[in-house]
Amino acid sequence: MKSVCFYFKIHQPYRLKRYRFFDIGNDHYYYDDFADDEIITRVAHNSYMPMADTLLQMINSSNREFKCALSISGTAIEQLQMYVPECIDKLRQLADTGCVEFLSGTYSHSLASLEDPEEFLREVKAHDDLIHRLFGVKPTVFANTELIYDDDIAMLVAGMGFKTALTDGAKHVLGWKSPNYVYRAATAPDLKLLLTNDKLAEDISMNFNNPEWDEYPLTADKYVDWIAALPEEEQVVNLLLSMDTFGTFLPASTGIFEFMKALPAFGKEKGIKFTTPSEAASHLKSVDELSIPYPISGIDEARDVSAWKGNELQREALNKLYAVAERVSLCSDRRLKQDWEYLQSSDHFYYMSTKNLADGASHAAFSPYDSPYAAFTNYMNVLADFLVRVEEQYPESIDNEELNSLILTIRNQASEISSLKKEVTSLRTDLSNRDDEVKAEESKSVKGGKAAKADKEEKEKPAKKSVAKKTATKKAAAKK
Repeated sequence: MKSVCFYFKIHQPYRLKRYRFFDIGNDHYYYDDFADDEIITRVAHNSYMPMADTLLQMINSSNREFKCALSISGTAIEQLQMYVPECIDKLRQLADTGCVEFLSGTYSHSLASLEDPEEFLREVKAHDDLIHRLFGVKPTVFANTELIYDDDIAMLVAGMGFKTALTDGAKHVLGWKSPNYVYRAATAPDLKLLLTNDKLAEDISMNFNNPEWDEYPLTADKYVDWIAALPEEEQVVNLLLSMDTFGTFLPASTGIFEFMKALPAFGKEKGIKFTTPSEAASHLKSVDELSIPYPISGIDEARDVSAWKGNELQREALNKLYAVAERVSLCSDRRLKQDWEYLQSSDHFYYMSTKNLADGASHAAFSPYDSPYAAFTNYMNVLADFLVRVEEQYPESIDNEELNSLILTIRNQASEISSLKKEVTSLRTDLSNRDDEVKAEESKSVKGGKAAKADKEEKEKPAKKSVAKKTATKKAAAKK
């Protein structure tokens, strides 16, 4: 039986306001609250909530046989909590069905996996803690920012305890191989890889409302027939779609929600199962090892990381930002740490891309700036002020050797604290065990004492009877 796994992505960055050179040192608030409010509210009402209702209907109408996965960034959750809290309630309803799996990822949809491994690990933990607090589930399948992945990232992901990761079924990596199988990571053999089927996903996101497409119009039965016609041995089809697609890029008037609602029934007719990624990975064996020495992603035709690191502007911005990662990790300024989180969002670097439509890119369509250079200038002005604030916390006069020594001391202290906590726990366990032993001995002693007393009483009974008998005999003789 073929399995289809739908992944729906929700992400919104904190957008930067127009920040001039003269604001540096004078204005420490960087965000365009009005734009954030307007965009998240509009998208939530047009896409997120109608799609959540659609998924709930698909789950209920299929007797909970329809299942899917959600990938939500921490910054998107924060904005929904702030501006559209009712959308969080909808997502909780999905979580309560038990048919929707929440994926792990980076908190701010960042590029930390490419720039700073320690920051990457921190972000993933922060994201997963938030998911657990809000929805009561602990993510077990990992999906990096825009599916960024390579052999080094695989080791980091496996090191965090994940057994399954999602990445792109890039043609230049797979070659003649199909993405519709479960693979395993070359550098972490215990890590299973689920790969997206980009063509089938784009048939919905790019062609559903395209009258020039050869297969237009796309209907649910036709789409299910395509999946059913895949070779029998190809067992899992992974479809990653931005939730903005439904209701925003494809308005409700196109019939996109009705298309989705019809899929479970047609899938059942064809023997197709809708599953979660963890179920697919647990039921299916990996067919081959996959080595990816250079980073790939699910963005642009190139399917690499040039969307964020393809020009000097982007690389300079990233280098300056992550150069202070260690200093920020040491500080206790809550506001500074929050800005650090928001400034890492990959969107800021995406807006700086100079790739054009000929490269299969559409970066300008999503950018709030007039040009990549305007995006770079605005971001660097903000970053300049941010770096001044970091400098105030940990001046550059602290050289790298001294800073590394400080970091090492802190880590050693953390390790020592952890060790002491384990020791305290062990001592408490030992004391508890000893208390139990003492109580057991006391209990035995009490029981033993009672038993001895009972034995003594039993032994004394004949003697008492004998004494009493002799006393009675003497009294009788005296009377005579």
